[in-house]
Amino acid sequence: MSLRCKLALFLALGGCATPLLAQAVPAEIILVRHGEKVNPYRLSKIGEERAQALAQVYLGKDASRSILPKGVKPAALMTITLHTIETMTPTALSWGLPETAFTAVPEYFQTEKEKKAQETQRTQEAAQALLHDPQYDGKVVIVMWEHKRIASQKLEEKYPGQQVTFRELLHLNKLTGVPQTWPKHTFDYFWIVKYQGQNPVPVSFQMVKQTYTGKYANLPQNNWGKPE
Repeated sequence: MSLRCKLALFLALGGCATPLLAQAVPAEIILVRHGEKVNPYRLSKIGEERAQALAQVYLGKDASRSILPKGVKPAALMTITLHTIETMTPTALSWGLPETAFTAVPEYFQTEKEKKAQETQRTQEAAQALLHDPQYDGKVVIVMWEHKRIASQKLEEKYPGQQVTFRELLHLNKLTGVPQTWPKHTFDYFWIVKYQGQNPVPVSFQMVKQTYTGKYANLPQNNWGKPE
């Protein structure tokens, strides 16, 4: 049963307060896009290489330049599509953690409208879990997602008041300096979002560019919004 269905069932039954409905806010959420892709089902060779680089340099256990707080193991590794699952796999293996997948995978019988509706629902469910599930309270969570569902001015304007991106759902739109759209050709940035106490509005936002040397120096390292 989905998180949304559980909440609806709870309200229908008229139950009393439950930890799932209480505010339970992570200390930090690291948002990152999946690697470069070749089609709706798999990453390109560059994308596969980026997945390895992310684990070995930034996100995995014993990463050489980890962006996680020192000595902290992520409470969860969240993914949504095949691209994100594939990109997160080396990081998940390094930590010995499962991926918490709010799956929205391409299926041949789906219309484009149904596909987008599924992505919206799964993104909303993930955000609900992030800001209400006590297992993430005060922890660090890595969220690897589709770029349009992280931030898209076009989507937000098309569905006003419905909160269809993490930018809205995680209240990043209440901070200054947060881009309204994650650019199509930008694969090499992290968004680091920090919260304090039980306040669901973040206290800080930082964009960190992925930079690589050595065996990963060939990976695209273009600036925000610039082509690879």
